[in-house]
Amino acid sequence: MIDIIGLLFWLLVIISLIWPQIQYRNIQAARLNLIRKIERKHGFRVITMIHRQESVGFFKIPVYRFIDIEDSEAVLRAIRSTPPNKPIAMIIHTPGGLVLAASQIAEALKRHPAKKIVIVPHYAMSGGTLIALAADEIWMDQNAVLGPLDPQLMKGNLQLPAPSILKVVQQKGVQNVSDETLILADVAEKAIKQMQEIIVNLIKDKFGEEKAREIAVKLTSGEWTHDYPITAEKAKELGLPVKIGLPLEIYELMELYPQARAHRPGVEFIPYPYMPTPPKRQEVK
Repeated sequence: MIDIIGLLFWLLVIISLIWPQIQYRNIQAARLNLIRKIERKHGFRVITMIHRQESVGFFKIPVYRFIDIEDSEAVLRAIRSTPPNKPIAMIIHTPGGLVLAASQIAEALKRHPAKKIVIVPHYAMSGGTLIALAADEIWMDQNAVLGPLDPQLMKGNLQLPAPSILKVVQQKGVQNVSDETLILADVAEKAIKQMQEIIVNLIKDKFGEEKAREIAVKLTSGEWTHDYPITAEKAKELGLPVKIGLPLEIYELMELYPQARAHRPGVEFIPYPYMPTPPKRQEVK
């Protein structure tokens, strides 16, 4: 009896370790099948960069994903392996990330000879917006958003917007701020100029030098906070090549990148359309 209980215990342990891997393989296969379907239907090479909150380890510790060097290496490999005459559609869902990684992806996408499309189902903030600027077209859901590109400097655990650092020095005067603040202001000024240069190089072929610089200043000047949502309509007002509306397959694909489950789900709903309710039988009197 004791041996059977012990065997069942270890069997449950093994299943609990293996089952998540089986689930992952199944959902990965479903993603690839749907991506192939989208590619066949629309005729472009699909590359996805989906950053969800993920849970890792036995205790399911949440990890927040963002654009990093591993992403840039993978996307560059995908772009290099795409035939020059094959259009690319890059599906982006990200809060942003490293400027280095995002700019590498954007430059590689821009250099691809065929048509480039960036698809934004929900949001592509900061570095995601930088990548979107490299595309010939930006397809957005009507509720999707982009974000400003004002550089953010780290000071300890604080994230400081570069335009705000320059504004502090301007308002208080050089003589009334610390050497540390002056150093931050110097770096902030360089960061803004560098970001504007990257933006101009990405879009000047489409807009011309003057209009490209105008858009670059608008996105980096600190007029908006870094998390300000630039809607599809506002992006069109800026002059970006935005197309509102996405193929249904994109939403199906996003369902296959589930968010890590929380202990208390914050959003619940009954899927629509509802199943029709069978009519009640009438009693014959």
